[in-house]
Amino acid sequence: MGEKKGFFSRLVSGLAKTRNNIITGIDNIFKGFSSIDEDFYEELEEILIMADLGINTTTAIIENLQKKVKEQKIKEPSQCKQLLIDSIKEQMSVDETAYEFENQKSIILLIGVNGVGKTTSVGKLAGQLKDNGKKVMVAAADTFRAAAIEQLTEWAHRANVEIISQQEGSDPAAVIYDAVTAAKARNTDVLLCDTAGRLHNKKNLMEELRKISRVIDREYPEAHKETLVVLDGTTGQNALAQAKQFSEVADINGIILTKLDGTAKGGIAIAIQSELGIPVKYIGIGEKIDDLQKFNADEFVNALFTATE
Repeated sequence: MGEKKGFFSRLVSGLAKTRNNIITGIDNIFKGFSSIDEDFYEELEEILIMADLGINTTTAIIENLQKKVKEQKIKEPSQCKQLLIDSIKEQMSVDETAYEFENQKSIILLIGVNGVGKTTSVGKLAGQLKDNGKKVMVAAADTFRAAAIEQLTEWAHRANVEIISQQEGSDPAAVIYDAVTAAKARNTDVLLCDTAGRLHNKKNLMEELRKISRVIDREYPEAHKETLVVLDGTTGQNALAQAKQFSEVADINGIILTKLDGTAKGGIAIAIQSELGIPVKYIGIGEKIDDLQKFNADEFVNALFTATE
């Protein structure tokens, strides 16, 4: 429990920039308006859009809020705050089955453009799953960057898990083939695969992901296959655009949102879930191994609205 509490307080401080962006404005609206009218909703809308919730998500939240205000016959702006928080929470929910891969033989592919924290996320997840008693292996299938192979090797040592890798420039599908063969032979619980991050040439990326998928389906059809897109929270709406592009080339099960501690755009976590219907499964707020945690919508929204003392 201590660790969970520790993460929540780190989340609260990590979301400080986003919170200052949203909360100050919202509090001013709640204090500055004496009645709930068109202007009140318009100002609220503007603040949510500024926090990178995006237009569609913001519209959904405001409509939901208006409905509640009507139903509950609320007249005072100050009484709206909790309703607003609830409306935001309703835009994001992670299904109970979101982490089923932990309890079966699984292959997890992490995809995403370079520089978003993909290799680091593989390493952190490997360490956490290993600490939970799982037999974990990682595959260095981002063969286009020597640095990625070195970085993942370092994480594998740190997490004390096995790594399967080849030379820089090798065929990523060949690395996956070796890794899948080894994972089966050694009765591995979870195989985590780092992949190359090139979106500018979508055709190549698509072909590569297809090849990797074919290898997994052919060699280990009974394994649960999970594909997670890693996005950099500091890029706001750009992260949403990337998620859309990746969902066109792969069957995405979830999102890992990194670097939320350095951004005023934390609202993007809400926008992604609301607009794409793809759950944010993990969020990262720092460099340490336990700074990547399962996403909890309630905690996240509470952290956005919790004023730090």
